[in-house]
Amino acid sequence: MECKAEKIAESCPCTWMSCSKRGRCCDCIAYHRSRNELPACYFSPEAERTYDRSFKNFAKDKGLI
Repeated sequence: MECKAEKIAESCPCTWMSCSKRGRCCDCIAYHRSRNELPACYFSPEAERTYDRSFKNFAKDKGLI
Protein backbone atom coordinates (compact mmCIF):
# COMPACT_ATOMS: atom_id res chain seq x y z
CA MET A 1 0.00 0.00 0.00
CA GLU A 2 1.31 3.43 -0.90
CA CYS A 3 1.03 6.44 1.42
CA LYS A 4 -0.64 9.42 -0.21
CA ALA A 5 0.97 12.16 1.87
CA GLU A 6 0.01 15.00 -0.41
CA LYS A 7 -3.67 14.31 0.26
CA ILE A 8 -3.36 13.56 3.97
CA ALA A 9 -0.91 16.29 5.07
CA GLU A 10 -3.57 19.00 4.84
CA SER A 11 -5.67 17.37 7.55
CA CYS A 12 -2.87 15.88 9.67
CA PRO A 13 -3.30 17.07 13.29
CA CYS A 14 0.41 16.82 14.10
CA THR A 15 1.91 20.23 14.90
CA TRP A 16 5.52 19.01 14.37
CA MET A 17 5.70 20.63 10.95
CA SER A 18 9.26 19.52 10.12
CA CYS A 19 8.51 15.82 10.71
CA SER A 20 9.28 13.74 7.62
CA LYS A 21 6.36 11.44 8.50
CA ARG A 22 3.78 14.23 8.85
CA GLY A 23 0.76 13.32 6.75
CA ARG A 24 2.14 9.88 5.93
CA CYS A 25 -0.07 7.84 8.24
CA CYS A 26 1.47 4.44 7.54
CA ASP A 27 4.98 5.75 8.27
CA CYS A 28 3.84 7.74 11.30
CA ILE A 29 2.00 4.84 12.91
CA ALA A 30 4.93 2.46 12.31
CA TYR A 31 7.37 4.95 13.82
CA HIS A 32 5.32 5.62 16.96
CA ARG A 33 4.45 1.97 17.40
CA SER A 34 8.15 1.08 17.38
CA ARG A 35 8.58 3.53 20.27
CA ASN A 36 5.51 2.28 22.22
CA GLU A 37 3.71 5.54 21.47
CA LEU A 38 0.59 6.74 19.71
CA PRO A 39 0.56 9.28 16.85
CA ALA A 40 -0.83 12.81 17.17
CA CYS A 41 -4.21 11.93 15.69
CA TYR A 42 -5.13 9.99 18.86
CA PHE A 43 -4.86 13.07 21.09
CA SER A 44 -6.88 16.20 21.68
CA PRO A 45 -5.29 19.34 20.21
CA GLU A 46 -4.17 20.43 23.69
CA ALA A 47 -2.54 17.10 24.54
CA GLU A 48 -0.99 16.82 21.08
CA ARG A 49 0.87 20.10 21.58
CA THR A 50 2.76 18.59 24.54
CA TYR A 51 4.46 16.12 22.15
CA ASP A 52 4.00 13.45 24.85
CA ARG A 53 2.82 10.50 22.76
CA SER A 54 2.83 8.00 25.63
CA PHE A 55 -0.05 5.64 26.39
CA LYS A 56 -0.21 7.18 29.85
CA ASN A 57 -0.71 10.66 28.38
CA PHE A 58 -3.37 9.26 26.05
CA ALA A 59 -5.26 7.75 29.00
CA LYS A 60 -4.95 11.02 30.90
CA ASP A 61 -6.15 13.02 27.87
CA LYS A 62 -9.20 10.78 27.51
CA GLY A 63 -10.01 10.96 31.23
CA LEU A 64 -9.25 7.30 31.87
CA ILE A 65 -6.84 8.04 34.73
